[in-house]
Amino acid sequence: MKKSVNKDFKVFKSNAGLGLKTLRDWEKGDLVIEYTGKKITNEAAENHPNRYLFELDDKWTIDGSPRTNIARYINHSCRPNCEAVHYTDTNEIGIEAIKNIKAGEELTYDYGKDHFNEYIKPYGCKCAYHLSLQKS
Repeated sequence: MKKSVNKDFKVFKSNAGLGLKTLRDWEKGDLVIEYTGKKITNEAAENHPNRYLFELDDKWTIDGSPRTNIARYINHSCRPNCEAVHYTDTNEIGIEAIKNIKAGEELTYDYGKDHFNEYIKPYGCKCAYHLSLQKS
């Protein structure tokens, strides 16, 4: 997997807290960024105090809490422009573009039903799609 170039991104204040914008264009299918961190056991992840955990399989989870993992700032969206892809051959997570993305756009992906129901739904989704529905 290619390593991300942090100069291609900017952390910014979004409706959902901090977010990540791209400073360059991406084409559908591009690997945008890798979700990095220490691999910990799923057992250790159950007692971990942060939400930057990305389960790889039935044994391992990535602890993406270090701030060097700028992919941790990618917010959830119900209409995302990226998706998380598990590369099973290397047991890594890549964030790939699912549509063309222009420089200046916020990067988003769907966090999944379980995460949504536990951490987002109780407080109301703050993704651009839901905020646009509230304004209409």
